[in-house]
Amino acid sequence: MTSTGFRRTFAALSVCSLALAASACGSSDDGSSGGKTRITVNCEPPKSAKVDRGFFEQDVAAFEKKHPDIDVVAHDAFPCQDPKTFDAKLAGGQMEDVFYTYFTDAGHVVDIHQAADLTPYVKELKSYATIQKQLRDIYTVDGKIYGVPRTGYSMGLIYNRKLFQRAGLDPDKPPTTWEEVRADAKKIAALGGGTVGYADYSAQNQGGWHFTAELYSQGGDVVSADGKKATIDTPEGHAVLQSLHDMRWSDNSMGSKQLLVINDVQQMMGSGKLGMYLSAPDNIPILVKEKGGDYKDLALAPMPGGKGTLIGGDGYMFNKHDTPAQIRAGLKWLDHMFLTPGKGFLGDYARAKKANAPVGLPEPRLFTGAADATDQQVKKANANVPVENYQAFLDGNQSLQMKIEPPDAQQIYSVLDGAVSAVLTKKDADIDQLLKDASGKIDGILARG
Repeated sequence: MTSTGFRRTFAALSVCSLALAASACGSSDDGSSGGKTRITVNCEPPKSAKVDRGFFEQDVAAFEKKHPDIDVVAHDAFPCQDPKTFDAKLAGGQMEDVFYTYFTDAGHVVDIHQAADLTPYVKELKSYATIQKQLRDIYTVDGKIYGVPRTGYSMGLIYNRKLFQRAGLDPDKPPTTWEEVRADAKKIAALGGGTVGYADYSAQNQGGWHFTAELYSQGGDVVSADGKKATIDTPEGHAVLQSLHDMRWSDNSMGSKQLLVINDVQQMMGSGKLGMYLSAPDNIPILVKEKGGDYKDLALAPMPGGKGTLIGGDGYMFNKHDTPAQIRAGLKWLDHMFLTPGKGFLGDYARAKKANAPVGLPEPRLFTGAADATDQQVKKANANVPVENYQAFLDGNQSLQMKIEPPDAQQIYSVLDGAVSAVLTKKDADIDQLLKDASGKIDGILARG
């Protein structure tokens, strides 16, 4: 899954709600046009997102001025990647020369032989060595490099400081264990008036996504290290479902309305009726800009449990038909657009601030070393949100294991949705049986994969 609303500096749209090409892309030609190297790229913001679109066009124009021998043809549509058409576009030769992918796509695109090997060229990508290794590794398969990460997120706990205060809780000391989450949720729900202490997703594969994040937080895994067997029917998996069941039925701290999806929960938080839910930092601007929330009331804590958290994000891969010239041009474009600290489409914090976009959110933290220091310095200088509300998240993440989503994630999440929704809608749900049944189904998915 992607964390809806995730943009590095711009709140108007989700990165995963930006554009995907709607027409054939010129990857079947030699990439030359009038003596220039021509590359098609996707994920340009749609015209409806006027500010983002304007920034993107400005940056492409600046790139072409700097590199007059390169012609960039950007495609937009909604969203950046549609999972229903992604494979068909790849197989049909319709994919752009430089194309957007979720982290979970990387291995699949390589497996079906649709990605160019960037290994001989990546040394020309100036920023590559500055990117976090765990993110670079996502696009590395069998020692070869097939893509470049653009953003990354990790899950944490968004909470309402105002409700914490009203419930007699210290808003500067968010819960760090699931036992503390349960206790705090119960106190918040006791405020009455339709207030919910803790909410979670349980439909449209989003319940399975959050089950995975919660399992990681307990130190568990969804599948075995070799990717062949489910590993959810474990004490850790049982603890995830038992905790949700107890908050829902014993404590009544999750409210009576269930089968929620992200928009439902965001609406609850934005309206001031929800104490806590799991999310990445990207949700905060959505809660303010679209759901009526206030930055000063919204804070972020690390994933409860203290053992791990789910990470996700996106990047770009290159069409297998790209010429060497197109690959080199595409890498230069990525450096210019996304991978120069404090500059470009995602890093020009001064420009974002002038456009009243949020600056100062704790993620993504794409770079390391001096590049990270530069990026953070420019971000801090232009911050227009209460960065102190996110310090606990930054501090707590230092000790967590960062874990990517499982293989065949969407199919697995669909299975896990059933287990999560069952414990939230049936008081007598048999957790042991739910985990056993889900394990069998996931084993079948992995066997077919």
